[in-house]
Amino acid sequence: MTNRLLDHLRRSASDVENAAIDEFLAGHIGRRALLRHGSVLGMSAPLIAALGFPMLPARAATGQSRPVRVGMTVPTGAINPITVGDSGGICMMSQVGEYLAISDPDLTLRPVLAESWKPNDDGSVWTFKIRKGVRFHNGQVLTATDVAATIDRLADPANGSVALSAFSGALSKGGAKAVDDETVEFHLDAPNGNFPYLVSSDNYNTIILPANYAGDFDTTFLGTGPFRLEQFIPRARASFVRNNDYWGPKAIPERTTFIFYDSIQAQVLAMQGGQLDALLHVPVQGSQALLADPRLSIVPLKTSAHEQFHMRTDMPPFNDKRVRQAVALCLNRETIAKGMFRGMAVPGNDSPFAPVFPATDPTVPQRRQDIAQAKELLAAAGLPNGFAATLTTERFVEMPDYAVVIQNAVKAIGIRITLNVEDQSAYYGRATFGQSDWLDSPMGIEDYAHRGVPNTFLTATLTSGGAFNAAHFKNPEYDRLVAGFIAALDPAAQRAAAGGIQRLLLDETPVITAYFYDWLSVTGKDITGIKPAAAGQIYLDQAAFI
Repeated sequence: MTNRLLDHLRRSASDVENAAIDEFLAGHIGRRALLRHGSVLGMSAPLIAALGFPMLPARAATGQSRPVRVGMTVPTGAINPITVGDSGGICMMSQVGEYLAISDPDLTLRPVLAESWKPNDDGSVWTFKIRKGVRFHNGQVLTATDVAATIDRLADPANGSVALSAFSGALSKGGAKAVDDETVEFHLDAPNGNFPYLVSSDNYNTIILPANYAGDFDTTFLGTGPFRLEQFIPRARASFVRNNDYWGPKAIPERTTFIFYDSIQAQVLAMQGGQLDALLHVPVQGSQALLADPRLSIVPLKTSAHEQFHMRTDMPPFNDKRVRQAVALCLNRETIAKGMFRGMAVPGNDSPFAPVFPATDPTVPQRRQDIAQAKELLAAAGLPNGFAATLTTERFVEMPDYAVVIQNAVKAIGIRITLNVEDQSAYYGRATFGQSDWLDSPMGIEDYAHRGVPNTFLTATLTSGGAFNAAHFKNPEYDRLVAGFIAALDPAAQRAAAGGIQRLLLDETPVITAYFYDWLSVTGKDITGIKPAAAGQIYLDQAAFI
């Protein structure tokens, strides 16, 4: 493309789009970061092409000889899009439901039920254009009214929506408005430069449902997607068939089958025995046989997923930040990433800013193990001989092993930890303060799934009013910095705000984020086109045997 064409297209671009392009042309951000940021802002396809990004050709469907068979954990309860929060339920829901956009593994947003979106000047109002010609599986036409009703339903605190962790402080009930059949405006509680992620697959509850949704999803599985429900047997299996009335390219497989397992060991045996074509997700611990099997392909996705280790900042001894810093200095992050995760993780730096986020400031010094400094800090806090404490966590993937790593590491400075490892239901309880071992424990570890932007990690888990603030951390300066990061529309402003947050959290250390782990899926080598997502979805419409 010529400079003349680019200049012409830039004249019709917004100020924030041009700011992102200037950052790219000056070499401050790379091609990937520009493509990701352009997707958030709704940058036009011609403008992206003029910057030298090739547009991908459409694929053609081919025949399918047998169903695609996927193994996964048992969904923990009813498949309710409003309240579902486990990977099994998320996966089932996404087989038939669709989002306004999909957050791809490279963190770009791909339009699905929304054709485009744009912010106003300060990012307080976002306007989405809804795709025409889309029908739900019952024949009902999708309109902006369905979109507004779906998001409003999720933003209503009375419904107990899991999506509130993302919407809190960003979008309230009544903020989604259908302007006409093809236009939705989202009037936000405060400016938000990354809002499209909050209504994408990143916020996995936001599959679009009819405005008259009656709460019967687990019997109808009503959606707009490329597959329809064939059969769902709770705790056993589910099957889906191709939706021949789908608005886009028809799915390649005629049928898909999902088999539910109670343990990772059972999944490993089934995969190695040739009974499955793919596994939705496997942890490193317990899956070593799969990782070494030459007949299988491991699909690793770099993510922002992590286990967060919190310390109660409102009670002794953790109300002294020197104690929290001392604990953090005991961990050898590189050894954890290489040992416990076999290199399929990267060290964390005690903030939610993962290396995959373009806004993460790489100039912030990496915290490393330093036992001598940890001892000095503990002595300065009046605890030269250490102390005793209980660390509570859940019996889930590698978290019990991580708890043992922490227990052994802090012995070097005299801290004596007793472990309390509970079933998930006991650990999370009602997930409200005063009724949850997770939120009430002096020390605890919880798992946070991947997000394409850090907003939910920053707000729900660490702001003064955060619903998941297990550290009971209250810091007005942190709250101010987070509000500035969320409001920022251009990459330079986001990166500057991120650096301030990272440095504050290193100093205060309310939580320890020692690593960000890869999302691992497994497929046979005779199949291609399976697309897992680190938020729990798996897309099979392009799957084909080879």
